[in-house]
Amino acid sequence: MESSNITSREAGLHKALTKRQITMIAIGGAIGTGLFMGSGIAIGYAGPAVLISYAIAALIAVIMVFSLAEMAVAHPSAGSFGTYAEMYLNRWAGFVVRYTYWIIQVVAVGGEAVAVGLYMTYWFPGTPVWMWSAAFGLILIYVNCKSVANFGSFEYWFALIKVAAIMAFIVIGLAHVFGIGTGRPPVGMHNLTGLEGGFMPHGFSGVWMGVLMAIFSFYGVEIVAVTSGEAENPKQAIPHALKSMVLRLTLFYVLALGIMVAYLPWTEAGAKVVQQSPFVKLFAHAGIAQAAGIMNFVVITAALSSMNTNIYLSSRMLFSLSRGGYAPGFVGKLTANGTPLRATLISGAGVLATTSVSFFSPHAYNYLFGVALFGGIFVWIMILVTHLRFRRAWRGAALPVRMPLFPIAQITGIALLVGILVTMGLDTEFWNISWIIGVPWLIGVSLAYVFWRRRQGPAGAPAVARG
Repeated sequence: MESSNITSREAGLHKALTKRQITMIAIGGAIGTGLFMGSGIAIGYAGPAVLISYAIAALIAVIMVFSLAEMAVAHPSAGSFGTYAEMYLNRWAGFVVRYTYWIIQVVAVGGEAVAVGLYMTYWFPGTPVWMWSAAFGLILIYVNCKSVANFGSFEYWFALIKVAAIMAFIVIGLAHVFGIGTGRPPVGMHNLTGLEGGFMPHGFSGVWMGVLMAIFSFYGVEIVAVTSGEAENPKQAIPHALKSMVLRLTLFYVLALGIMVAYLPWTEAGAKVVQQSPFVKLFAHAGIAQAAGIMNFVVITAALSSMNTNIYLSSRMLFSLSRGGYAPGFVGKLTANGTPLRATLISGAGVLATTSVSFFSPHAYNYLFGVALFGGIFVWIMILVTHLRFRRAWRGAALPVRMPLFPIAQITGIALLVGILVTMGLDTEFWNISWIIGVPWLIGVSLAYVFWRRRQGPAGAPAVARG
C-alpha cells in the first residue's frame, strides 16, 4: 500500500499549527509532573546520582525522537507512529500501537489531573483532590473541542510559562548554591558528595531505578510527530522543534536537577510517595514563601499543559484509528473547523473515568503512572523497530532529517527500553503493577485485532511504503 493512500485517509484536519507553536509545544511537551513532581521519586532512588539516571533517559529519548522525526517528515500524519507501524510492519502493529497509545494517554491525563489536585491542596488544604482533578479535566476537554489553532495558542503560552519558570529556578538556584547576591553563605557542592553514601548512595541499582522514573519525564516528546498532520510546514517545523528539544533535554532536566540535589540534601528532596513537588520544597527551604506559592502556580500550569497536550494526542490517535477502519466511522468525523470533536469527547470521558481513581486511592498518581509507563515504553520500542524497517525501505533515498549512528543508536535504545521493562517486572514493591495491567492489556487488544480482522476478511500483506 502506498504511503499516499494511508495518509490521505486522515484528510480534513486543518494545517494551522505554526513553526513557533510546534517548537514551544515540543519543548513543553514533556515538562510536566515528571520533572516538577516525579523527580522526587527518582531522587529517592538514586540520590545525587539521579543526574546519571536522567542522562540515560535523555539518551533514549533523543534516539527515539530523531528516529521518529525522520518518519514524520516523510509522512506527516495525525496517526504518526501508529500509521508508520501499519506501513512498515503490519496491520496488527498499527492497530495495537494506536490503541495502546490512546489508552495510555487517557490514563496519563488522569495522572496529571491527580497531580493538579495535589498541587491545589497547597493553597486549599483539606479539599478533596478529585474535585480539582475533575474540574480542570472538564475545562481542558472544552479547550480541545475547539480548533487546533486554539489548542496551539493555549499550549504555546503554557509552555512559555514553564520555560520561563525553569530558567528563573536555575538562575535563583545557582545564586544560592554559589552565594551570589543572596546575602547568605554559599551552599556549595557538599550535598552532592558529602552526605552518607556519597554521590551514589544506593549504587548503580539505585541509578537504574531512577531511570525508570526519569524515562517518564521525557514521555511526551513524541508529540512532534503527531502535530505533523496539522503543521503548516512540517518539513521546516519538525527539524526546528527537534533542535530546540535537544537543548531542553540537556538544560531543563540535568541542570535543574543538579541544582536541586546540590541545594537540598537528597534525603529531603527525595520521596517514595508523591505528595509535594521538590521544587516547591526548595523555595520553601530557602525561606522564599511567596516564591514557593508562585512555583506552585507554575507546576499547576505545567501539569495543565501536559493534560492539554495528552488530550490532544489521545483524540488524534482515536481519530486515526477511525479513519483507518479500526474504530467506528462516526468517531472520525470532523467539525467545520477541522476538529475531531467526537474523538475528543470519547477520550475526555475516559480521562474523567481515570481521574475518578483518585477518589478511592490517595496514591492514585503513583498507580496511574505505573500503568501508563508500560504502554509508553512498548510504544517507544515499536517506534524504533518501525524505524529500522523504514530505513530499509528508504535505502538510498534522500531524507530531510536523518538520524546519525544508524542502526547502532536504534538497537541501543531498544536494548535499554527492554531492560527497563524487565526491571519493572522484577520489582515487587511498586513497578510490577505496570506488568500486571499492561500485559493483559496487550493480550486483550491483540485479541480484539484478531476479532476485527475476521470481521473484515483476510488481512493483506504489510502496508510497506517506499520512498
